[in-house]
Amino acid sequence: MNKFNFFIDRGGTFTDCICITANQSVKTMKLLSEDPENYKDAPTEIIKRLLIEELGKDKVINENGLINTSHIGCVRMGTTVATNALLERKGEKIVLVVNKGLKDILQIGNQARPKIFDLNIRKPSNLYEKVIEVDCRIVPERNDCELGEISSSWRKVSGISNSTFLVQKELNVDEVRGQLQNVFDLGITSVAVCLAHSYACPEQELIIGDIAKSVGFTTITLSHQAMPMIRLVNRSFTSCAEAYLEPHVHRYLKSFKAGFEKNLEGVEVLFMQSDGGLTNINRFRGAKAILSGPAGGVIGYSLTGSRDTNLPLIGFDMGGTSTDVSRFDGNYEHVIESTTAGVTIQAPQLDINTVAAGGGSQLFFRSGMYVVGPESAGAHPGPACYKKGGPLTITDANLVLGRLLPEYFPKIFGPHEDEPLDVEIAMNKFSEITKLINDYNKTEELSIQDVAMGFIRVANESMCRPIRALTQSRGFDTSKHALAVFGGAGGQHACSIAKELGMKTVLIHKYAGILSAYGMAYADVVYESQEPYGFAFETKNIEAIKNLLDKLSSQCITQLKNQGFSEENIQCEPYLHLRYNSTDCALMISPDKVSKHELSVPNYGDFISAFLTRYQKEFGFILENRSIIVDDVRVRGLGKTKIPDEPLVEKAKSKKPNPEKMIKVFFDNKWMETKLFIREKLMANHEILGPAIIIDRLSTIVIEPNSSAFITERGDIIITIGENSLQKVVGVELDPIQLSIFSHRFMSIAEQCGRVLQRTSISTNIKERLDFSCALFAQDGGLVSNAPHIPVHLGAMQETVRYQIKTIGNTLKDGDVILSNHPHAGGSHLPDLTVITPVFYASKKEPVFFVASRGHHADIGGITSGSMPPHSKSLSEEGAAFKSFLLVDGGVFNEKGITDALISAGTRNLSDNISDLKAQIAANHKGIILVRELIDIYGIDVVQAFMKYIQENAAECVRDMLKEIALDTKKRTGASVLKATEFMDDGTPISLEISIDEQNGTAVFDFSETGYEVYGNCNTPRAIVMSAIIYCLRCMVGYDIPLNQGCLNPIEVIIPENCILNPSKNAAVVGGNVLTSQRIVDVILKAFKVCAASCGCMNNVTFGDDKFGYYETVGGGSGAGPNWHGTSGLHTHMTNTRITDLEILEQRYPIILKTFCLRDDNSGGNGLFKGGEGVKRELLFRKPVKLSVLTERRVVQNYGMEGGKPGKVGLNLLKRNDGLILNLGSKTAIDVIAGDIFSMLTPGGGGYGKKVEKRRRSYDNNNEEEEERAKTFYEKGSLFAYRMLQESV
Repeated sequence: MNKFNFFIDRGGTFTDCICITANQSVKTMKLLSEDPENYKDAPTEIIKRLLIEELGKDKVINENGLINTSHIGCVRMGTTVATNALLERKGEKIVLVVNKGLKDILQIGNQARPKIFDLNIRKPSNLYEKVIEVDCRIVPERNDCELGEISSSWRKVSGISNSTFLVQKELNVDEVRGQLQNVFDLGITSVAVCLAHSYACPEQELIIGDIAKSVGFTTITLSHQAMPMIRLVNRSFTSCAEAYLEPHVHRYLKSFKAGFEKNLEGVEVLFMQSDGGLTNINRFRGAKAILSGPAGGVIGYSLTGSRDTNLPLIGFDMGGTSTDVSRFDGNYEHVIESTTAGVTIQAPQLDINTVAAGGGSQLFFRSGMYVVGPESAGAHPGPACYKKGGPLTITDANLVLGRLLPEYFPKIFGPHEDEPLDVEIAMNKFSEITKLINDYNKTEELSIQDVAMGFIRVANESMCRPIRALTQSRGFDTSKHALAVFGGAGGQHACSIAKELGMKTVLIHKYAGILSAYGMAYADVVYESQEPYGFAFETKNIEAIKNLLDKLSSQCITQLKNQGFSEENIQCEPYLHLRYNSTDCALMISPDKVSKHELSVPNYGDFISAFLTRYQKEFGFILENRSIIVDDVRVRGLGKTKIPDEPLVEKAKSKKPNPEKMIKVFFDNKWMETKLFIREKLMANHEILGPAIIIDRLSTIVIEPNSSAFITERGDIIITIGENSLQKVVGVELDPIQLSIFSHRFMSIAEQCGRVLQRTSISTNIKERLDFSCALFAQDGGLVSNAPHIPVHLGAMQETVRYQIKTIGNTLKDGDVILSNHPHAGGSHLPDLTVITPVFYASKKEPVFFVASRGHHADIGGITSGSMPPHSKSLSEEGAAFKSFLLVDGGVFNEKGITDALISAGTRNLSDNISDLKAQIAANHKGIILVRELIDIYGIDVVQAFMKYIQENAAECVRDMLKEIALDTKKRTGASVLKATEFMDDGTPISLEISIDEQNGTAVFDFSETGYEVYGNCNTPRAIVMSAIIYCLRCMVGYDIPLNQGCLNPIEVIIPENCILNPSKNAAVVGGNVLTSQRIVDVILKAFKVCAASCGCMNNVTFGDDKFGYYETVGGGSGAGPNWHGTSGLHTHMTNTRITDLEILEQRYPIILKTFCLRDDNSGGNGLFKGGEGVKRELLFRKPVKLSVLTERRVVQNYGMEGGKPGKVGLNLLKRNDGLILNLGSKTAIDVIAGDIFSMLTPGGGGYGKKVEKRRRSYDNNNEEEEERAKTFYEKGSLFAYRMLQESV
């Protein structure tokens, strides 16, 4: 007997279902995911309704009210249950078990703050309720360890792949049992155990797991089982997520099964995992369910889209609350690690990038610019037209343009969810914003539709940016893809986005509105098995690698056989996680089946050739004579699904279908007569010329003028984008719509330059830490766009570009490239090398614009490795200095000249210097190509005009802010003059007087009373002062503005010569970049009385010998503000550097990290709002090395504000192995021996306001996700990870 098969996607707003009935007909249904007044569970309700519709209630519902399962063949589902629990922090109460000294390891995380311009730093709350510190420790064995008697009693234990570890401290079973029992007695029954190095040596985790089981814990997650990969912090996040989500998911699955007879016994019930594979309901795990729903859409478009084109596909899933993009070229693109709601999860996941807020993106007009998102209306209240008091959104714009037709929408809106979309409300809202825009413009009178169309164009351009990044970052041409569109709102934007990206083909499946549900029918059942390895890929290890692959394959086959698959329907996909030695950039590689390399793995294929090919594709080069390390071995077992046959639709006798009716739709700048078609009435071979609208029950599709649609034999739609004139007619007059579009285009150019630089560079600093910026400059050298937004680089490069224009501008010619890093030529510190390319166009004799890139080179000479000496007294001691070095002369690279200059300065890594400089030249060249393309489209006058307008817009944003501040200041003090002074630890004052003109919104920043240049390296170049000012202005504005020269146009900056902020040309400056820059921010925020001072120091630590060097910066506490507590244990203001994971640190260097936690001595200043706590970090040295520390705020406290108390100063101690304790002061270099411990306490943030009652701990204010969720969408995917890494420098 044929049965009913259900394929369901339970999304955040709607639950979609496709049902293949017993007679093979197809039924669809869409319900609200949450509607407690009408049903308990949407998937259960859909199954019930569809069965009743086909069979009648008597055959479907038994006497107990349960659904009869005899008619159900299978249920396949994707669900956001785990995702929602993570976002809303509604999982299980759990206890986290970690090693002693690491209780705050997840609170600190990688110490980077989520949003670099937020003074009120809001980190997502922790998943755990309690923490247990277990006094036990395992460390890697090292050949260079010289601890002698100290380590003689440490027991040796074997780890994975014959690795050896030492038990530094044995586990006390009775003590651990008592600790767990105390927590269990509080009612907590879920535990996550995360011990250092347990991924490779899980002995102590296993013991604790057994103890927890005997105590009575019902959910026990051991980190080495949750994800056996190196990196303690990320593995711990994954383990916590598993322990936190598993009981919640289990309860949902139990309640789901409870709605059916015998709890669905005998029915195949499969759930979609984040990696795009299905798994049995009993094996569905929380941490692997984060992308359960979106994964179905990727499977759906990849399998259905591939039959209609040979082009690789870009998936574009635009719904009501989010927009996801992904890519498919015959293989699914997975990431091993991604972050959702502040939780980094290590598990294979499809690379699905959430890049925008979908149809619910809110619309704003700010300081002359159209702004779309990132704030979202969410599912509730939703867009204005939903009649629930929501804001103006993209959905409202499509409605007033005639692209959404209320009569074809279900009546599910309004307070009682029984009304149609309301055009009138949307029109009224647009009338208000149109008046605002017309009042601002004071020129032409725009209509409501003109304004709505403007917002649509800006929204489309903002969604094009991440698609360009997703493709071009990996070396692919965006235009050589087809756009596979799905989601309820995708069809309204498909043609426009494809056109902007140069794509010619758009694919829209007949079930595009519910394609995630449809993808469930096509997905395979998956079982994965993975183990760490950690050795080089070389001849002697081939057999071990093969044996491990055999073992993992056997595990997968066994598990899939247990789920009912025969061996012929099981396929195993082998992967090796490979990277070059001494790099962190690992790639998950599947083998080439045809072996080209001698190091092939028998029966599996050629992993090395596949790695080299992909590395060359993504990064533009390969590393010769460098060994390749196998970090992990993974096998993905697939139980192959029989792909259901899609019924063919009836063929049309005529190619031209008759429209239902003619309607008016607004395109570009006018209403056009537009044909309306009903999707269900269209037949195979029908051709539709735009403009047209195709309506189905699940979505609306807009066919733009000059495009055409073709209906395939299965009823899918292929849209061909018509040829458009490349030249766009845009005037040089200011147009707010074009201003917003050009802002995105200019930023996109800088971003793409950055992608080229990252791909083609070779050093760890640039390729992996992403310590670089790329920027576009106008003809006068003024900054137009800069990416990424590294605070210390903001605005600084334009000083360098303008120096070149002033000194050698008349001699520049096409093909020249300039190198500069000197502080007197706009440099920050010497390791930051800036490469500048003047750009000529057509017959213009002078450069029409400039492109530049600044990258941090690990070494350029000087008296210490790393070119950051703590005691330098002159610039020559810090490395090679260039003011205007001609790096490329008329297209010829001056390799001899630059080599000689770097060698004479003592560089220790010449090959990386040269390679990275060439990468910077290549990045600039990419920018030249892109801007010339822009000029070809719009014309040189238009492009240069909008460069100027972008700067003027930023200036206007700052002027508006200064006017508000002036009024507020005058109200409080009776004057518009602000003053503040802060001191360096040596007593040098940094004094600022700010005079604000409240009428014109201008200000003078006068540093005339600042102290003299110092005999040391805390002097800072003028360019850093400019960066600090731009950073502070952006923080105070409070929303995204173009960060360019315009920010400083309303500002006059006075800095006397030969002071600490404008030193003489030979002054040492390395400390100014990392220390004084923070004090400049402190004094600016103090003058404006914005908030209390933050940590005020980057806490620089360096150690090494003649064979290795290591450098890190350590976070502290942030300052409290007028309505927020400070946040603890992170970087603030001018830095956002990620810290090296404990396991990586101890594997690579002769160090044991004894302690890394928040200070417990009330280091954050007290007040109405409390300052954030500093950090305690202790390093045990296993061999003699040279230790250098370069710090501040060891003498002068971080100030409180408005009666709040100051934060405590930091402290640098060296605990000698003989018991002697030395205070190292704020800056020193000292020889340490094995057994010595360096202990650092970093400063706490200042408090705000007089304390009137007992307040929460400083980090408790992070429980603000509810407010945050209402404002914006959660980004995720590789693009988000890349941007976060860029901003973590």
